[in-house]
Amino acid sequence: MENEVISRNFIEQEIEEDLKEGHYETIRTRFPPEPNGYLHIGHAKSILLNYGLAQKYNGKFHMRFDDTNPTKEKTEFVESIKADIQWLGADWEDRLFFASDYFEQMYEAAVKLIKKGKAYVSDLNPEQIREYRGTLTEPGKEDPNAAKSVEENLQLFADMKNGKYEDGALVLRARIDMASPNINMRDPILYRVAHMTHHNTGDKWCIYPMYDFAHPIEDAIEGISHSICTLEFEDHRPLYDWVVRELEYPNPPRQIEFAKLYLTNVVTGKRYIKKLVEEGIVDGWDDPRLVSIAALRRRGFTPESIQKFVELCGVSKANSSVDYAMLEYCIREDLKLKRSRMMAVLHPIKLVIDNYPQGQVEYLDAANNLENEELGTRKIPFCRELYIEREDFMEEPPKKYFRLFPGNEVRLMHAYFVKCESFVKDENGNVTEVHCTYDPETKAGSGFTGRKVKGTIHWAPAPFAKKCEIRLYENLVDEEKGVYNKEDGSLNLNPESLTVLTDCYVEPALADTKPYDSYQFVRQGFFCTDAKDSRPDALVFNRIVSLKSSYKLPTQK
Repeated sequence: MENEVISRNFIEQEIEEDLKEGHYETIRTRFPPEPNGYLHIGHAKSILLNYGLAQKYNGKFHMRFDDTNPTKEKTEFVESIKADIQWLGADWEDRLFFASDYFEQMYEAAVKLIKKGKAYVSDLNPEQIREYRGTLTEPGKEDPNAAKSVEENLQLFADMKNGKYEDGALVLRARIDMASPNINMRDPILYRVAHMTHHNTGDKWCIYPMYDFAHPIEDAIEGISHSICTLEFEDHRPLYDWVVRELEYPNPPRQIEFAKLYLTNVVTGKRYIKKLVEEGIVDGWDDPRLVSIAALRRRGFTPESIQKFVELCGVSKANSSVDYAMLEYCIREDLKLKRSRMMAVLHPIKLVIDNYPQGQVEYLDAANNLENEELGTRKIPFCRELYIEREDFMEEPPKKYFRLFPGNEVRLMHAYFVKCESFVKDENGNVTEVHCTYDPETKAGSGFTGRKVKGTIHWAPAPFAKKCEIRLYENLVDEEKGVYNKEDGSLNLNPESLTVLTDCYVEPALADTKPYDSYQFVRQGFFCTDAKDSRPDALVFNRIVSLKSSYKLPTQK
């Protein structure tokens, strides 16, 4: 269509301009996490953005670990990040890289800067470096070490590499401009001494490059065309450009910044999550109350729901927060036509059909999803004794209560009309059994039109139902108080963020459920088989999200 309007975000506009002007022949993007924790929902935006740009422009997507800080990095985090990215659908093919693979080249790059008079070794301690750096309103002052000769700096840097100095004794600094209005350009540190075992290189190195020095070198070595990163790196861009320019890399990468994805009332800080894990408040980085990608996967979110969420959030230069309800909207929309609607009883009481033949079992037909016929049908065993929800019976009901009470008739979903005749209480006055009679003429699907009932309730066949544990999740933090306590910075935790129900029953068809399988439990919400704790002989289901929400998707313009 001649008048078709194609909407592009600002990054796509910049890339298309670069291609048009011939700055790059091939688009290469990358996702470069530091393996010091699990990825969260905010990282999903960066992953899908970088991968999506490579796909859109027939380019290449690189997966690279920025593993330059061995004090916080673990192989566990490396493996979790790889699993998360693959699950999201970002395929790096054979382009998996580690910053540590380039340590030798980074060392040679530092030597090159020293030889050009662009770097020097300093013995100032951290406090002195901060003092010499100046402030936002006052320029810094020259490091006394900046006057050393090239030969002396080369020897000192070699001695650093060869383990002759203790941690913190010396650093290598770039020689740029101590009066720069951008503090990042005031002779930043490029290398520090750190006698640490690295997860990838072992004890080969006792000096490690700083992120702002290593990152542009990694991009340049790999031929990355566009370094897409979040806004906090905007002030670091001049240093990024300085490094690739001074090292004379051909076709240097271009850094473009975008706004982070912030979710309301969630915990994303690695320091806080680490503390929650260590104190046993959550059962790991993948606890379903967290918004790490592993936690969302375990809770039952799908890659498609997160892709849709990121798409709805869009790409912009302005920081903003997104309501968690939008993420819930996306998973509901994704699952409602894809998943079977099963019956699960969370708070059971026994229902006995007194006039149903003792020992008789019949198998009833049930559509798996009334809105999607392609999901087919299943057979549900029906018999004399069933479980129903405790809230579906009341001895003395209020007005407009249409479920079971003495003398009232309801439909059992997929089955028959039943009429409440009596009930049994225990010594504490709690109802333990409801006794009914059924009308065999009212079988679902029989075309019965003799009378109507106002209520339909779900059930589970007592002899065949599978007992299970069901976990109901709410927000980990107290939404009224906010995530962080303003006085001491601690988390305002919600003491009711997890409710565990241990006496629940589900249809026998769920006996063969597998980890991550998800379903809609009628009237209850969407649930997922827990991948960590569920076993064939002890099923565990996590509530992904309830069925209803007041959230309205903003009108798209």
